[in-house]
Amino acid sequence: MRAAVLHTPGQPPVFDPHPDPQPGAGRTLVRVTAAPVVPLDLLCASGTSYLGRPATPYVPGVQGVGVVQHSAVHAPGSRVWFATTAGMAPGDGSLAERCSVADADVVPLEAGVPDVALAALGLSAVAAWMALSWRGRLRPGERVVVLGGGGAVGQAAVGAATLLGAGRVVAVCRSEEAQARARRAGADEVVPLSEDVDVLAARLAEACGGAADLVVDPVFGAAATAASRVLAPAGRLVNLGGASGDEATFSSSVLRSRSAEVLGYTNNALTAEQRAQALTAVAGHAAAGRLAVAAETCALSDVAAAWARQAAGDVGARLVLTP
Repeated sequence: MRAAVLHTPGQPPVFDPHPDPQPGAGRTLVRVTAAPVVPLDLLCASGTSYLGRPATPYVPGVQGVGVVQHSAVHAPGSRVWFATTAGMAPGDGSLAERCSVADADVVPLEAGVPDVALAALGLSAVAAWMALSWRGRLRPGERVVVLGGGGAVGQAAVGAATLLGAGRVVAVCRSEEAQARARRAGADEVVPLSEDVDVLAARLAEACGGAADLVVDPVFGAAATAASRVLAPAGRLVNLGGASGDEATFSSSVLRSRSAEVLGYTNNALTAEQRAQALTAVAGHAAAGRLAVAAETCALSDVAAAWARQAAGDVGARLVLTP
């Protein structure tokens, strides 16, 4: 088969011939129809992260959508979403024509959402959904702030917050294009990002009507510092990533006086059942036109260019590769 093959950590994968995956006990063989290039793929492939240095050559891709070709558990011919541990453990991932996946990491799809649209949502939408509902304990009517609201996680979080009953959703975005994406996702108000923490905190307080009950934070840095200052009593800030840096500053007096919480989140903490339930919910809303992120389709053969764009941050949409 042909696949995106990473030969050297830190270098982009190339479109090369690669051995076909073989069916095996406890594994499902999937013909891949759509697979996104996501930041986790680049992190795994860097060879310098906390995840360790991957054995090469291997095929990156931590998730995808496809059709079952062979399985003892899932019906051949059925559409599925799947996750892999490519780059985190030995084995190949989704950026290929075919992929061998652990049975438990395959989620059958009943909702009629297009493959590219669901691949674009994927684990980003799972993270947004679970950060809001499970880790953040969102209650109906609460005010939600989404940092990085124009990114894939941010767009999913804006849409999911409304679906989960938020009373008001405020997005924070850097560029005008990102602000437009957050509005399309359903934000009630969009606040331009300011690196001046005092300015951003004042803008957030005004946009939220005084305070925020829940902050979804995939960026950290100055934006998280500002958002922490406008947490309501019993407010929660859920951090999903550090796109803007690995450090933020929080006031002890603010957190203590409001009994506020700063919480970490990772999809790796989910059970396979939790992930499947979240993905199924996301797919249902996507099929009904209630949840989406901007997506751009690229050919698998153009993986090197797509990888470079993701690495440079030169993307206004989730890049989804199709064989």
